[in-house]
Amino acid sequence: MIRIGIVGIGFMGMIHYLAAAKLRSARVTAICTRNPRKREGDWRSIRGNFGPAGTRMDLGDVKRYAHFDEICADPSLDLIDICTPTYLHADMAQAALRAGKHVLVEKAIALTRKDADAMLQTAAKAGKLLMVAHVLPFVPEFAFALKMIRSGVYGRVIAAHFKRITAPPDWSTEIANASKTGGPAIDLHVHDTHFIRLIAGTPRKVFSTGLAPDGRIVTYLTTQYLYGPAFRGPIANPLTLSCCCGAVAKSGREFVHGYEIYLEKATLLYESGTQPLTVLTDDGKAKQPKLEGSTDVTTAFTNELRAAIEGIKRGREPEFLSAQLARDALVLCQKECQSVLSGSAVNI
Repeated sequence: MIRIGIVGIGFMGMIHYLAAAKLRSARVTAICTRNPRKREGDWRSIRGNFGPAGTRMDLGDVKRYAHFDEICADPSLDLIDICTPTYLHADMAQAALRAGKHVLVEKAIALTRKDADAMLQTAAKAGKLLMVAHVLPFVPEFAFALKMIRSGVYGRVIAAHFKRITAPPDWSTEIANASKTGGPAIDLHVHDTHFIRLIAGTPRKVFSTGLAPDGRIVTYLTTQYLYGPAFRGPIANPLTLSCCCGAVAKSGREFVHGYEIYLEKATLLYESGTQPLTVLTDDGKAKQPKLEGSTDVTTAFTNELRAAIEGIKRGREPEFLSAQLARDALVLCQKECQSVLSGSAVNI
């Protein structure tokens, strides 16, 4: 049995707690939060941009810590699951690794490339797994797309467009603070860059336009990912990928994400809330695959945690939770922000 300690009982910490309850080979045995009411199980103040709102929780025999160093010192724990705002990730993850714990840290891995690199180095030195909780590959509609692309059943990817839009976060003062999260072009968009890296690798350049009201923090962007040379004469067009992402919609706009992925022999369509996953094929048919767990928002997080537990058991970092991949996704976001602010394409 793998014993998990969750650090940070905000919206994501609550989602991880609920998701872990469905695991068979692991369970949450400790939590850490500065809030005394949350330590007593009163989670009614918690809410987020999807999924359930907080309620009263029966924490049973779960140990409750007020200070991070206390949960790190707990000898019974195998995995520290860090669900705090991004600006705390680097210091907390490294402290937990040095304490001899495996670590799962919520995305984004950190705010800076320097911090991400330090986290990877500390994990290597400690001989422990550092995993980053990028959930998108475990979301049923995205997992299906990834499987179809990698299987080659519909041929190669020709082009794709991704979308991720929400209203500015108002459910948490810390999540709304760009100095603590990096702003929407990091905290939100890193989902997209992580998935794009999985399906297409690293582009040569990015060209992004967007909004940065204060001249520093990008709140919305549209990016072209440039993988090959410019079209010249009869040569084949390079892979064409684009994405729009941001937090500029008014508060009545529900969170939405999705894609149109154009394969040689099929088109994959999905947009949360409006377009169910649909596969269009050459024969003119449209089918909607049945997806297990698509109606339960915690299922993807359960599968994400299950992958982390299997990684610990095998002593090997799971591909989708790779800290190096998460670091590269962060860098890609930063390059896109650089492109927005400079008005020019940026080399990766």
